Amino acid sequence: MDDLHLNVSLLRARVPNLTVNAREMGLRPATVSNLCTGKIPIGRAEVQTLAKLASLAGCTMDELIIRGSQMGMIETGIKVLDLLAPIVKGGTVGIVAGPHTGQLVMLAELMNRFNKNHFATIFWKPTHDSIGIDEVVQESAVTCHTLEQVYKEIMDFTKHSEVILGADRSMVLSGELFNLSEKLQAAGIRKVTTILVDTGWTSVDEELPYGPLDTFIKFDSELTARGLYPAVDPVISTSIILEGAQLGSIHSSIQQRARKLLRRYRELRPIVVSERADKLPESELKQYYRGERLEAYLSQPFYISESYTKKNGEWISLQETLEDVRRILDGGTDH
Repeated sequence: MDDLHLNVSLLRARVPNLTVNAREMGLRPATVSNLCTGKIPIGRAEVQTLAKLASLAGCTMDELIIRGSQMGMIETGIKVLDLLAPIVKGGTVGIVAGPHTGQLVMLAELMNRFNKNHFATIFWKPTHDSIGIDEVVQESAVTCHTLEQVYKEIMDFTKHSEVILGADRSMVLSGELFNLSEKLQAAGIRKVTTILVDTGWTSVDEELPYGPLDTFIKFDSELTARGLYPAVDPVISTSIILEGAQLGSIHSSIQQRARKLLRRYRELRPIVVSERADKLPESELKQYYRGERLEAYLSQPFYISESYTKKNGEWISLQETLEDVRRILDGGTDH
């Protein structure tokens, strides 16, 4: 059953406020979210749970559960994303961050990179202003203010290219994003990758701030405080394509090893920082220093920040990232 997956796009299109409706059906929102992201494999799901989801979506079990996947990742050249939280082509990405940790910088940088790779980028600007929005507008090919404008631009762009849509959480809460998805589905458009941010910073402590996601990117204020950018939490951030057969075995293996090392490094860090490293056995210290190197490696200068950092932006291919990370994991950089 490893190649069985929920048809998340179908659920999202047919069931607005999926977690709320699921709760009313007696399902735990966390269970639904974990099924959508692949953290709970279909083979471990209760039949009753799947039947209720099919009922919610008004579809058959055959429509709800798909074999294999047509999902693929969009390579960004950003090491931490491509390794640990790949962006799903045609999926929905949710960025969760506190103030001044860099979520809008990330969105602007992604727009910059996608423009260079011949995607059409659209920013659905919220009605309120926030620090960093101007940079997103500058890096986006088109900025829209209404659902009708966004729909028209997407319909025009999809004739010749794939679309990246940046939007604020306010569009999710108002139901406008769902309405847009319904209109696009009715028109047969499936080429839109949506990246959601929360410019109100109200979603940091919420379990499911955007509902089911294909890629979840969580920012870490502690990394920001230490000047490690992009400050993406490498342990919590994840993607649905990490859980199935969509990744090559090499990527999957290295990703799992890297996450395990970084998790252990974070557990050991308070001990070392408090100057009690001598209390750790040699094997644990070795793990700590490898985790420290990997954490530093996953930082990276951005193109849009060149004028501030005086460092050239970097595009690191996925293949190079995997080779570098494997060297770190295998001890090739211990010296």
